[in-house]
Amino acid sequence: MTHKNILVIQTAFIGDAILASSVLEKMHAFFPEAKISILVRKGNESLYKEHPFLLQTLVWNKKEGKYKSLFRLLKVIRQQKFDTVINLHRFASSGFLTAFSKAKYTSGYDKNPFSFLFDNKSKHKIGDGRHEIDRYNDLIESITDKTVAKPKLYPTFKQFSKIEPYVSQAFVCMAPSSVWFTKQLPKDKWIELSNSIPKEVIIYLLGGPSDKELCEEIKSKSSHVSIQILAGELSLLESCELMKHAKMNYVNDSGPLHLASAGNSPTTAFFCSTIPEYGFYPLSYNSQVIEVKNLDCKPCGLHGYKTCPKNNFRCGNEIKLPLFK
Repeated sequence: MTHKNILVIQTAFIGDAILASSVLEKMHAFFPEAKISILVRKGNESLYKEHPFLLQTLVWNKKEGKYKSLFRLLKVIRQQKFDTVINLHRFASSGFLTAFSKAKYTSGYDKNPFSFLFDNKSKHKIGDGRHEIDRYNDLIESITDKTVAKPKLYPTFKQFSKIEPYVSQAFVCMAPSSVWFTKQLPKDKWIELSNSIPKEVIIYLLGGPSDKELCEEIKSKSSHVSIQILAGELSLLESCELMKHAKMNYVNDSGPLHLASAGNSPTTAFFCSTIPEYGFYPLSYNSQVIEVKNLDCKPCGLHGYKTCPKNNFRCGNEIKLPLFK
């Protein structure tokens, strides 16, 4: 069977879309002449702008109407005549697109409701200690090999030009926010961490536009004299490029962690309510995980909660902050 026109599907959240790049790396290595496309949810497409070996990035915009957009996408996928579809997403929407894509070879997880129509199926078990990219590789192992490729993004010269003014002296990046409260290191901890950074080292606070308020509060209550808020100012690829040049990147178990992994950037990851054994720990060569161990209430959930179920948030409040090196 030939694999000349390949579609990789990952329509979950930003971290999942970043980790999907590991499959792009592997498929390109094994099938260098193949046309490769990726399908992501609306908002994540900028990750793959001007990617060097992607033919195209397809976008699922559920705001257009979940089912209307799904059938529109199916029509586009069929028109593209993909011979291979690799589905990294475990849910029905992507399973529907995969099963009825008319591709000669389809691969996905057995949890997917449409998996009975896939040519190749793999198990997906969170909590077995394996990284998510290992579970992704299970889906393509039979047509490649057992070696797992690391995720990688490709900021362009344009992205470097945007961040060049920020890299002229030593700096660290901090991404203090998370969609889920219980995944987020407490605000007072971020303030304490910023106070521990040497004065000559600049602190850049990263995030999206909605994270500006938290960043402003951290800056206003910190004694550090050189804090600059870049939340909402940089694109995902620009943030990825900036993180490559940092002395350290301090992140939660959230999207910026995976941006750091995709740039092989130095990473200190705080795991509050979740655990690295779920398989979303940092992959950079210079990385560490900091967490409170041996709590009977941890982990309290896969994705976290808006509030602590025990109303004490020990998994965040009791974290011991690292020394800056």
